[in-house]
Parts: sequence; C-alpha cells; structure tokens
Amino acid sequence: MCGIAGWVGQAPPELLPTMLDLLRHRGPDDSGTWVDGDVALGMTRLAIIDLVTGRQPMSDEGERHWIVFNGEIYNFRALRADLEAKGHRFRTRSDTEVILRAYAEYGEACVDHLRGMFAFALWDRARSTLVLARDRLGKKPLYYWHQGRTLLFASEPKALLLHPAVSRTLNWEALHHYLAFGYTPAAHSIFAGIAKLPPAHTATLRDGRLTLSRYWRLPPGAPPAAGPSVAEAAERVRHELREAVRLRLESDVPLGVFLSGGVDSSAVVASMREVTSGRIATFSVGFGRAFASYDELPYARLVAERFGTDHHEEILEPKVAELLPTIVRHFDEPFADSSAIPTFVVAQATAHHVKVALSGIGGDETFGGYPRYLGVRAAERYARLPRWLRHCADAAASKLVSDSRSSRNLGDWVRRFVAGAEAPMPDRYIGWTRFFGDGDLARLATPALRACLPPGADAAQREAYSGHGHGDPMDGAFRIDLATYLPEDLLVMADRMSMANSLELRAPFCDHRIVEASLGIPPAVKVPGRRLKGLLKAAFASVLPAAVLSHPKQGFMIPLGDWLCAELRGTLEDLLAPEQVRARGLFEPAEVERLEREHLAGIRNHADRLWTLMMAELWTREYLDRHGPWSLQ
Repeated sequence: MCGIAGWVGQAPPELLPTMLDLLRHRGPDDSGTWVDGDVALGMTRLAIIDLVTGRQPMSDEGERHWIVFNGEIYNFRALRADLEAKGHRFRTRSDTEVILRAYAEYGEACVDHLRGMFAFALWDRARSTLVLARDRLGKKPLYYWHQGRTLLFASEPKALLLHPAVSRTLNWEALHHYLAFGYTPAAHSIFAGIAKLPPAHTATLRDGRLTLSRYWRLPPGAPPAAGPSVAEAAERVRHELREAVRLRLESDVPLGVFLSGGVDSSAVVASMREVTSGRIATFSVGFGRAFASYDELPYARLVAERFGTDHHEEILEPKVAELLPTIVRHFDEPFADSSAIPTFVVAQATAHHVKVALSGIGGDETFGGYPRYLGVRAAERYARLPRWLRHCADAAASKLVSDSRSSRNLGDWVRRFVAGAEAPMPDRYIGWTRFFGDGDLARLATPALRACLPPGADAAQREAYSGHGHGDPMDGAFRIDLATYLPEDLLVMADRMSMANSLELRAPFCDHRIVEASLGIPPAVKVPGRRLKGLLKAAFASVLPAAVLSHPKQGFMIPLGDWLCAELRGTLEDLLAPEQVRARGLFEPAEVERLEREHLAGIRNHADRLWTLMMAELWTREYLDRHGPWSLQ
C-alpha cells in the first residue's frame, strides 16, 4: 500500500520529493524516486508484502518498464505461476513485479488478469508511453492533471496542487454533484483542472496525447427467469466470500477486522475463521448508552465471543469538532458522509495494533441491505393505488409521522417516499439518495451559483439503472449504488480514513467476482419479501449468533442530529453564520437559516443537509481561503 506520484513532461526538479512528503501518511515505511529526463516516478510505501525486496519504483532487469503501484494484487501467486510457465523469471516475491511481468506479457490488457485493489503508473521506455490503471470498483484513487505535453499524477489532489501551473479553480459540475449527493463524481475532482481516472479504466499517454479506455463494467442485466433456490444461492455466496476473504489474508504483517456488529462484517469474521485457525483481532466503535440506537457493540461482542477473536472497542466521545480539520485535509475535496468520523476513529484505534484490516464495506450494495431497496418494491404497489388515495397518504404522512434524530428516522423515510409518488423509477430512487434535490437547490443556491451549475448531476445514476435486469427495478437500485455510491462515497471514505492512519483496508465484498455473482442472482432471492440481506443471512445462519441475524440494520452512523443541537452547535453556528453565508455568495442565507431553525427546534431532521453545507464551508476555508482571494466569477 502506497502513495504514488510523478509526471511526464515539465516540472520543477524539487517537486517530486515535496509531493511525496504530502503523501507520507499513505506509506511511512519507505520511499523511492526514479527520474529519467522528463519522466519522474515516486512512491511512499506502507510495507505489507515482501518487506525486503518489494521496494519501488521497480523495473524489470532491462529497465524497459518502470512502475509505481498502490494496492494489493490478491491473486499474484497464481498469476506469477502462470507467467513463470510462460518463461518469465522473477527477482522478488512482490505483487508489484507480477504487474510488471504481466504487462510485458499482455500489455495494457494485463489489468484483466489482476484481482485486487490497485492504482499504478507504468512507464514503457521503449514505447515512450505512460500507462495509468485503476481497479474495477475504484478502491484505490488516482488523480491527474494534463495540459499540453505534461501530465502529473498522484494518489491525492494535494500533491498535484503543488505544481505552479495547477489551479484551484472550482469545477462546478463536481460541486453540483457534491450538493446533490455529498461527494464528487467518478471522473471529476472539485478542482477544474484535476481529473480522476475513473474505476475500471486505463489511460495511456503518448506524444502528449492521453487516451482513456474502460476494461470492465457491471455485467449486463439478466432477463427474467427462474433463479437458483435459496439453498443453492446461499452455498455459492458462502463459497465466494470465503474465497475472497482467503485471498485477502495474504500479508507479511499482522491484520485484523473492522467488526461493526452487523451482518456484513460478522460474515467476514466467520469466513476468516473458516480459513485460518490463527489469531483474529477485531475492532469496534460505539457511542455509549446515550445513543443506543447507533450502537452495535453488544452484537460485535457476540460475534467476537463466538469466533474467539482478540476484541478491541473504542467509545467515540463527542469531540468531533477537533477531528474535522484533520478529516477535511485528508479528503482534499468536500465530503459530506458523516460516517467518515467513526471510520477515522476505528482506523486510528486499529492502526495501534495492526497494519491491515478487513471490512464489510460493499455488503449492503451486493446483497440488499438498505431499507430504500424495500421502498423500490413498495413503490411498485403504491403506484397502483388510486391517485386520490395517494394524495391522502401524502397529507397524512406530513401530519402523523414526525421526524426523529435516531438512526431510524421513519418520518423522513415516509415523507421522502410519498413525496415522489408520481415520479417513475429511477427518479424516485435517485431522489431518496439525494441530500438536495433540484427543487431544494433552486431555493438554496443564489442566482450567481445557479448560473454556474450545469444540469445532469444524476446522469451516472440514470445510466447505471438503465442496465437493470431480472425484470425487477430493485436490480436497478443495486446497480446505481454499485456504480456510484459505493466507489465514489464509501470506498473513497475507506481509503482516505484508513490511509490517514497508515492502515491498509481490504473489502472482500468488493471483490469483482462477488459483485458479478450477486448481480446474477434475482433480487427476489437476495431480498425475499421484506427481509433485507435475506440471502446473506441464510448463507451464514448456521454460524452467526441469532441476535446478529435478526436485529434491524443500523449502519455505521453517528448521532449527528443530536450532536448538531448540542456538542456541535457552536461549530454549526460558526460555519453557517448568516453573515458568513452571505459573504460567500453561494447559498441564500434565509434558506440556510430555515434549515438550521427547523432542525434545532425538532420540526425536521436536516442533519445531512446542514452537514453538507458545513463541510463545504470548512473545505472552502482550508483549500481556497488559505490560498488567496477567490470568487464565483
């Protein structure tokens, strides 16, 4: 696991060491550089595999190919054996060299043979070509800036911003996407000149020309057909997850597991115990009795006891305001998923004990864990009700079901459900996932900001839904989340918060073979009736504690609504003070005040919306205000 950086073209010679200094948290164990004329490659290394001979940048024996690589190739041993059978000889035990030899054998198609998480830059001296590549789901980041015949790349934008030609000008498309969903999109960063290599893409630079190519997609939707039995599907799920976990135990240093107490991380622990008899360290975070609806520690303890793990717990005290500047600096872009806070805390605690941890991230998207998936199924029936009855339900919902600050805000769920009753899919589903809809933004944004925001913030979501299969719109909802929310929010958060603490995080549910297998299973089998993750629960019913399988989903969330009214109220009032909002010129002060007033009075829970605005303001102070005056123009 590393931070990588470099360029082809013109750059100050002192730039590379400075870039690597900013990426040191991603790999504090080692660093290396290679410069050849107008080509530079650098890395900072978190040593996990082949601690002695796995140093980078790495070349083949003839120094034709040079590589810097961030990530892990989980099938590198099998791939190495295949390459040796083809006549390749290896000098190290590292997965980095396996990529080099695979490129020599297959060219850019080497990525088709890699199973893992990766972002790499490979310089082919004979062809004067730079090859960039990123894994299928986007677990490892790769940003670049391209102008004329110069291309810079780095694991995080902060390193690119060091180059004197790289501007901090805002990308309005990315800002629009952030306000809609709380994160920036797959191909764009918040900075106009800095792009992201999207997941499942390679890019080649030759003679100053950059060409992007996609090498993997979610499998096409299957036509309606009789699916496997629950027993058959459960057996396959159990096998696939066990294999994905087994591959992710490859390490020359100790590793552990993030154990939330939910089904996903518990299934990872159960699978881990099946393939190893050794020590398993588990790590959990809780919130204490005051916020019991957010706390899954009792269930995590049950799993730890069942599988005999070395269990560690961290109670998150409400000192969040002190963490926020650090968290903002590690994202480099505005990021509004408040789960970043507990993720940072559990990563910090885990890093005191191990250098690698497994996580249950991706289980909800692959096996149907979000309540909104049931909303898709209910929406089909609701749409068949007479219009007058739907209108009555809409009116009753706003009066009879109040908002809650607990982790299960039924009032907000019901209100969002009935509000889009007249809209077709995928409009309804996308609306449920947005922080600010188009109507909300029309009220929130000032005329100057509205003039800057391009349309189509949800284009990627709509494209993903269009590929749904099984004759079931729930499959489309899975695809939306697998194509956007998982790679652009959850995996970004996992990477930045773990790397902030020099911890490598591995996600078995994000193995592309598990994703492909899950999309081949009809939604009615994965989510039978109203039983979220019913198939996954059936697969592990014989080994997981009954209480873990039966308790409602809570999610890795914080009691944000309550904290904004108490411990974080001062932060809220500072960041969104009317005079501050007015001076920015982005949002209408009266609309921001309304959101704040309704939330503090308990009329509506606007925690996510307020947090989105707070993080935008905090990011602006850190990344724009500190570097000179700026404006909407």
